[in-house]
Amino acid sequence: MGIEAHGSNLKEAFEQAAVGLIAIILDPSKIENIETKKVQIYASDFEQLLVKWLTEVLYFYDGKKFASGKFEIETLTPKSLTAIIKGENFNNTKHTTKMDVKAITYHQILVQEKGDGGLIRVYLDI
Repeated sequence: MGIEAHGSNLKEAFEQAAVGLIAIILDPSKIENIETKKVQIYASDFEQLLVKWLTEVLYFYDGKKFASGKFEIETLTPKSLTAIIKGENFNNTKHTTKMDVKAITYHQILVQEKGDGGLIRVYLDI
């Protein structure tokens, strides 16, 4: 399964990719954005940064039982990303799961910024 995300720039496309990931796992409309988490990631290029970013979002859900509902990329360079993730602790009765995502892959990954905005294409291991 894959995610294609667009934005007016690459920051927005990274945010939308995270929104897409969560929408595959949970119903985002059930998440209240009442807690804030700060994320800082370093990588060798935009592609690795994207995989690490989405892996971190997945880890918040799988490892920390945190349902992420809103994503704000504060800074984005080819080698680093800082972001704010808002959401709440996962609750079995409130947050109905849809699909289990195992990992983010590099298969046919695309991170592109042109004059008309940012485009991301990434595939998931489900």
